[in-house]
Amino acid sequence: MSGKKHGGAGTITVTGHGTARSVPDVMRVEIAVETRADTVTVAYGRAGERIAAVTAALRAHGVRAADIGTSRLSVRTETTWQQERGSQIVGYLADAALAVSLRELGDDAEPGPAAIIAAAVEAGGDDVRLGGLTFGLSDPEAALVTARDAAWENALAKARRYAEKAGRALGPVRDIAEGSGGGAPVPQLRMVSAAVGGAESGSVPVELGESEISAHLQVTWELVAPERDD
Repeated sequence: MSGKKHGGAGTITVTGHGTARSVPDVMRVEIAVETRADTVTVAYGRAGERIAAVTAALRAHGVRAADIGTSRLSVRTETTWQQERGSQIVGYLADAALAVSLRELGDDAEPGPAAIIAAAVEAGGDDVRLGGLTFGLSDPEAALVTARDAAWENALAKARRYAEKAGRALGPVRDIAEGSGGGAPVPQLRMVSAAVGGAESGSVPVELGESEISAHLQVTWELVAPERDD
């Protein structure tokens, strides 16, 4: 908070903070395969077969083509060091990864995300590697509007309180800035106990978090003399 002169009038500047929580409706997971072979061709071809099997399993379980994208593809050598011969190539490692978005997360989802991931792992076999898993909102705008409203009410309550303590009242708003000191509102994950999927055979239950969106405002009001009751 600050009290200062602005265009000849005293002003007060406060910051407001607001949050809104929503159940996530999209889960993003990386599913990769990693294959080793004595030649580049075999390693690369095997990785292609495995990632194709994973993709087919995802599609068979209702994941849209638009929600499956290749995020990584590489082939590199594997070497070993020998005292007399130096670095020697002993094989090749091929790596391919998919970025997958799962959008059916409710308790009544059939199949649920746990079953879909389990099917992908089974299809890829021992070559499968699971990467990071994150939750989010496909359309965070509604939650962001709620967070902004809460931030405004928080700032207004502070300003009224300080103005009252100073024997003044709030006049016109002089300035509004969003995200002051904290950057633009961003989703943050807060885990809670809400099971998604279930105990399908061969699957690991996935816990659904609660996505929290924050908004920060800095608002400046003009201070005026309080109204008097005559």
